Amino acid sequence: MNCYIDIHSHILPGLDDGAKNFEISLRMLRQAEEEQISDIILTPHYKPMRHNLPPDRVEDILYELEEKKQAAGISVQLHLGNEIYYSSEVTSALREGKAFTMAGSSYVLTEFNPGEDYAYIRDAAYSLLAEGYSPILAHIERYACLMEKKVRVEELYDMGCCLQVNASSIIGSNGMECRRNAKWLLKREYVHFVASDCHDDKKRTPGLSEAAAYVSRKYGEACCNRIFRDNASALLHGCYI
Repeated sequence: MNCYIDIHSHILPGLDDGAKNFEISLRMLRQAEEEQISDIILTPHYKPMRHNLPPDRVEDILYELEEKKQAAGISVQLHLGNEIYYSSEVTSALREGKAFTMAGSSYVLTEFNPGEDYAYIRDAAYSLLAEGYSPILAHIERYACLMEKKVRVEELYDMGCCLQVNASSIIGSNGMECRRNAKWLLKREYVHFVASDCHDDKKRTPGLSEAAAYVSRKYGEACCNRIFRDNASALLHGCYI
């Protein structure tokens, strides 16, 4: 395996609880390059009914980061998306271009409260699918309603949802419960993407290689390639996963 693709990151500066300035963003991108990450989808939080920067302003910040990245000689390719906190306003925000899909595709990185009811998550997925979007459920290992009754994971998977797990959960940085959940999802081949969900250059860094090495050793190289690169590459090229 030559490289990884990270679909969940908080590297754009000053937009959410991720990087605070361009200097931190550049250090994170340098770390990503050292981790053999070739492409990153930048996914600042989007929360309906809250203050969110207009899309053109987000694109301006991305353009400025691109210029600084190139001047620093960093080769990681950047793409734009959002991590969208689901509410009934989401589909209209997507239709109106207020929120970004993943790299211009039909895929939507979707987040919920960790304690959310299953019916709400299931109905949210139905709503997005009915509008022609493909939901990617962010850090699936965190949702208690799914992990306590795992047949619900299968239902969401069979509906057409994509499931994303954080690399830090695989290696145990988020506690043993998240690690057990991540391993269960991996063993049953429910995981479509592993991503960093990075927020800074100190504790929540853009690292995938340690988790990838574990997955390759435990579940095989083909599995590792699929969830750390191939599915994400298909997304970037607008292909069906």
